[in-house]
Amino acid sequence: MNEALLRSLTPSVLGILVRRGADFAAAEDAVQDALVEAVRVWPADPPRDPKGWLVTVAWRRFLDATRADAARRRREDLVDEEPPPGPAPAVDDTLQLYFLCAHPSLTPSSAVALTLRAVGGLTTRQIARAYLVPEATMAQRISRAKRTVSGVRFERPGDVATVLRVLYLVFNEGYGGDVDLAVEAIRLTRQLAAAIDHPEVAGLLALMLLHHARRAARTAPDGSLVPLAEQDRTRWDTASIAEGVGILQAALARDRLGEFQAQAAIAALHADAPTAGETDWVQIVEWYDELAGLTDSPVVRLNRAVAVGEADGPRAGLAELAALDDSLPRHTAVAAYLHERDGDLATAARLYAEAARKAPDLAERDHLTRQAARLNTRLRR
Repeated sequence: MNEALLRSLTPSVLGILVRRGADFAAAEDAVQDALVEAVRVWPADPPRDPKGWLVTVAWRRFLDATRADAARRRREDLVDEEPPPGPAPAVDDTLQLYFLCAHPSLTPSSAVALTLRAVGGLTTRQIARAYLVPEATMAQRISRAKRTVSGVRFERPGDVATVLRVLYLVFNEGYGGDVDLAVEAIRLTRQLAAAIDHPEVAGLLALMLLHHARRAARTAPDGSLVPLAEQDRTRWDTASIAEGVGILQAALARDRLGEFQAQAAIAALHADAPTAGETDWVQIVEWYDELAGLTDSPVVRLNRAVAVGEADGPRAGLAELAALDDSLPRHTAVAAYLHERDGDLATAARLYAEAARKAPDLAERDHLTRQAARLNTRLRR
């Protein structure tokens, strides 16, 4: 079963159902049912036109659900409009659906969660991890969002800021795992940049390109993570870096700084350094100061502590870290790194092991475990 094909077809099929009169929540449920049916049927009997097959099955599931709902019997007259089997229109509705999901009746956080689940293809667990909340909490949030928009006509698109947040989170999920998601997020952000003259759209596109340029160097042949300082910079995509820097410079020249532009500026400084030792950490700290002023995010302040530790020494970084909540994700890993830089190998080894137990995924857990083992080996000598 080609899961990538199913994921790529989902937004377009969903868009067709919405345009034909289905409310979003019911359409999303019908498309999910069709995907389950495809997983069951296609291995033995693959269709000649996968998209047309999904549209037909999803529409029938929508009509079945509509008939079963006595409160919506007025929709039964749509049965005559069932699209016939055959080729479906080649229309990419994905970006439009991102805007429609950012509905004014939803809070920004609920709109982002709903879009990530319904259009971005992320699981509830992945979304919960991105928001740093329990999976059950996120499931409830998504359910409430679906109830809020149930029966609502999607005629008023949401704002650009919410769509950018969704694209950013989809990219982050892909950057850390599924490369198709990262590529899709870049593709949609390019579309948005071509349609909207907005410096933050440009900033997000620059940020994605600069991060994605390093993807090939982020893992070793055995799949283990390679920290930024240890990456082979000859494997970085220089064309993507040049494009990202050019887009960023044009956006910054407009003097309308936003958080994505600030993040992109930090990524550009990393990309500009020929070696890790030549990184301009002083400028990076200054950009983190700008970013913290824009977002007041504890995660930004955590990353700033690392930058301060590089610019002013590990003890300065530890002092910054002490002012932050130690329950923050990766707080323990940062503490381990700064203690190692400060020469306290025993504390660093203990903290690396503790951070490994808290790691959100296997690759990061393995990396932190190796760091603890490396220091413990040195301590035994």
